[in-house]
Amino acid sequence: MESDSEVSHEFRFFRVYKDGRVHLFMPPAEKFPPSDDPTTGVRSKDVHISPDTGVSARIFLPKTPSPTQKLPLLFYVHGGGFCMLSAFARPYIDLLNSIVSEANIIAVSVEYGLFPDRPIPACYEDSWAALQWVASHASGDGPEPWLNDYADFNRVFIAGDSAGGNISHTLAVRVGSIGLTGVRVVGVVLVHPYFGGTDDDKMWLYMCPTNGGLEDPRMKPAAEDLARLGCEKVLVFVAEKDHLREVGWNYYEELKKSGWKGTVEIVENHGEEHCFHLHDLSYEKSVDLIKQIASFINRE
Repeated sequence: MESDSEVSHEFRFFRVYKDGRVHLFMPPAEKFPPSDDPTTGVRSKDVHISPDTGVSARIFLPKTPSPTQKLPLLFYVHGGGFCMLSAFARPYIDLLNSIVSEANIIAVSVEYGLFPDRPIPACYEDSWAALQWVASHASGDGPEPWLNDYADFNRVFIAGDSAGGNISHTLAVRVGSIGLTGVRVVGVVLVHPYFGGTDDDKMWLYMCPTNGGLEDPRMKPAAEDLARLGCEKVLVFVAEKDHLREVGWNYYEELKKSGWKGTVEIVENHGEEHCFHLHDLSYEKSVDLIKQIASFINRE
């Protein structure tokens, strides 16, 4: 029996025992149903996208959307190291309520498959499937009335934090490579994104059995992928005390010299830890971060 408790791998977010069991260090995220937010007045509802994979999403609509003026659409990908958290967890519900209220936009927050139940690349495939589902409303006759009635598919943005930032990058690469019918992706926001170049590389490789090694372009963006990002502008946030700070800066520098025709800007959150804003949205620097995202979306 002792061999059952022997550890074969230990990573930042989980350990693996020799009998194959995986123990996540963080308990499963508590999930909350959609509701009308009493603070912002933002409404939300859940939609099921794929019964085969279980992909779903939460849609957020501002308090008083105009029936005649379409709103920018934000497609959001939550973080959590590819193995934790949820679009339906309180930190992301509160974050999306705040961004939607501040920017006056409609948002779709994807609930994608997590390791170990659904190893990488499920997170990438699920998120792409959800983005394609969103795009299916571009002609105004999709299955979800809120998207048909209120979303401006000429002003679509993709955003995510940490692992969700990494996934957001891969979505922009796909848009640039094969297109997204009826949709203009204007910008991408990466908040403290994960990319290769830290001790976490081994963890990502373990979670992705079909990985291409340390040069896998999903982990280490290839120059040719950066050059064809399917958007017009990118905003990158890095945090001074984050172990991912350097890889965020590297992404910014590599994108600038890749030949990509868009514009990229970077904001450093001085004195802050990784995804600090999720812990307290009322904190002055969290408010600033949300305002910067809203400004990026609404700036012509």
